[in-house]
Amino acid sequence: MEALELARWQFGITTVYHFVLVPLTIGLSLLVAIMQTAWVRTGNEKWLRLTKFYGKLLLINFALGVATGIVQEFQFGMNWSEYSRFVGDVFGAPLAMEALLAFFLESTFLGLWIFGWDRLPKKVHLMTVWAFSIGSFLSAYFIIAANSWMQHPVGAEFNPETGRAEMNDIFAVLTNNTTLVAFPHVIATAFLVAGTFVSGIAVYWMVRHHRADKNHADLPMYRTAARFGAVVMIIAGLGVIITGDIQAKLMFEQQPIKMAAAEGLVETAQPAPFSLLSVGNLAGDDPDSVRHLIEIPGFLSFMATGDWNAEVKGLNELQEIYAERYGATLEDGTEIEYRPNLAVTYWSFRLMIGLAVFSAALALGVLWFTRKKRVDMPGWMRTLALVSLPMPFLAASFGWIFTEMGRQPFVVAPNPTGSDQIMLMTMFGYSTSVSAGEVLTSMISFTVVYAILGVFWFRLIQRYAVEGAPQVEEPQVRSDDDSAKPLSFAY
Repeated sequence: MEALELARWQFGITTVYHFVLVPLTIGLSLLVAIMQTAWVRTGNEKWLRLTKFYGKLLLINFALGVATGIVQEFQFGMNWSEYSRFVGDVFGAPLAMEALLAFFLESTFLGLWIFGWDRLPKKVHLMTVWAFSIGSFLSAYFIIAANSWMQHPVGAEFNPETGRAEMNDIFAVLTNNTTLVAFPHVIATAFLVAGTFVSGIAVYWMVRHHRADKNHADLPMYRTAARFGAVVMIIAGLGVIITGDIQAKLMFEQQPIKMAAAEGLVETAQPAPFSLLSVGNLAGDDPDSVRHLIEIPGFLSFMATGDWNAEVKGLNELQEIYAERYGATLEDGTEIEYRPNLAVTYWSFRLMIGLAVFSAALALGVLWFTRKKRVDMPGWMRTLALVSLPMPFLAASFGWIFTEMGRQPFVVAPNPTGSDQIMLMTMFGYSTSVSAGEVLTSMISFTVVYAILGVFWFRLIQRYAVEGAPQVEEPQVRSDDDSAKPLSFAY
């Protein structure tokens, strides 16, 4: 394998690993803030216990997310220095905002939240967890703004003297229509992940306690958590569907070849069907061999344009259009393949959608079996809960795999309504001074370290999840005489 291919694998492995953790932090931070708000407003101890319980799991996830996220930015200057040279003037701005504004906001107020239970007034302490949650949302926005610029570059111009893209409108970069559509979709996904996490763990405890003691005192508390998570899942699921539909239509305008690849649509069709199952050579070597076995007539046309009878261009025609617009060959005469890897884009798109079904089943099951204040949950619901827990994580990861792989061979996709000069193919973005052996060494090192961290993450989450919600006393603000005492972690 050459250095370019290894560099792509390394960035893909580290990015997907990091993003597994991100949605839970974003979504759970707000859900924990809501739990603590409910405790402050009602004084009900169950909300305090749930806040401490899910708050501890949030902290574990956040800590590992920080550790894995830092590596991402280092790679821009190591394996992808040519990319950084080309886009650094634009791409660096939202990343700097994320670090200086959002991340410091998160870190500062998270520290105050952790150590301030017995030092800050109740309402002031509540504000710290809300500030932490807002910081996580801001962090997500700036990262998505940077990524959206790679999908649809705006607010910049190409300088032929330096050979770089240079920003001329930061407001346009931050309000990119791709950003404004992608952000709510990512946030809705984060709430789907967090809602499943909260409800799944609560269901596990409901079944466990009900088998041991049908009148267990903690059953109503876990019922509240399970229903809370289920409602979040239902709302978030609707949000994912609506924002996903809007995003698909925008993608059809900006990156039509990605839309065609998602469906394995080789030839132009009017109306275009949505494929549920396709066979053939989806690796891209022979796209003409692809056949749709199960399909919904006209649904792809509707997804792309809102019109059931609209024409959707196929991969073969788009290959010709892209070749004419952006170049048919490289300097050495090699033909440029603009069609993404169909196997990856086709199946990642379906897994992104299909795996969310588990969350829907869990939400409906919870709302049904806990109706009329019932706390008796059938044993098979625990199995469903445990199976459902990882599914939205995987669905979110496959969504990002589709988004990034569908953009290939571009690392910065051209803007069809802007300047075609602001584009960069992946093959020209990696560091030519880095050898394949060096990339392989770092990739193996990162993968091993991340695997070890992943084991610790899983074991810690599992350990504290199976311990259950702790018995707690209402925090009392220390007096001035106690100010010299050491900080308490409070978890």
